[in-house]
Amino acid sequence: MKILVTGFDPFGGESINPAYEAVKRLDSKIAGAEIVKVEIPTVFRKSIKKLDEAIERENPDVVICVGQAGGRFDMTVERVAINISDAPIGDNEGNMPVDEPIFGDGEPAYFSELPIKAMVQKIREGGIPASISNTAGTYVCNHIMYGLHYLIDKKYPNIKGGFIHVPFLPEQVIDKRATASMNLNDIIKALTLAIEAVVENKEDIKVSEGQTH
Repeated sequence: MKILVTGFDPFGGESINPAYEAVKRLDSKIAGAEIVKVEIPTVFRKSIKKLDEAIERENPDVVICVGQAGGRFDMTVERVAINISDAPIGDNEGNMPVDEPIFGDGEPAYFSELPIKAMVQKIREGGIPASISNTAGTYVCNHIMYGLHYLIDKKYPNIKGGFIHVPFLPEQVIDKRATASMNLNDIIKALTLAIEAVVENKEDIKVSEGQTH
């Protein structure tokens, strides 16, 4: 099995992005799977193009995109991406789409094909907080998750894909009062455990991870 794992470059005035900082430190083999690591620009449209090129080049069985969710305290495995870009800030090239569909011929939403509940359970068993997230936002993280599933739908039907959000690193919150963070080693460990769960579970486990709001 080959798994392509992507992480974004820094954005929003940050000098570091925990997503790619963790991704680039992943082992080259996890649970017998070959791990290929690629940095993705935090730029609308260009991010999907770079992802498409990487999939074309590497021909992976699974793609996992990773992004920063500043303010979240735990590892959050995303369930769904929606067909809208509504940017609260400009991307790294100044693009700021408002209420724009990502693809006009795409579905209103795409759901992760990964065993997301098994991934969350495996991370928790490793002593790291994790949960299912039901919103990837409307910025470039949702954009790339939606783009990934659009590519799977239209071009790469044999691939499975999904998205994981990671918290800030401690050094990012020194000037952000009462903002959660997670150390880099724990993020790396959590991503490793999530990948192990993907390799070990062809189907997801049936446990409640629902939310009231």
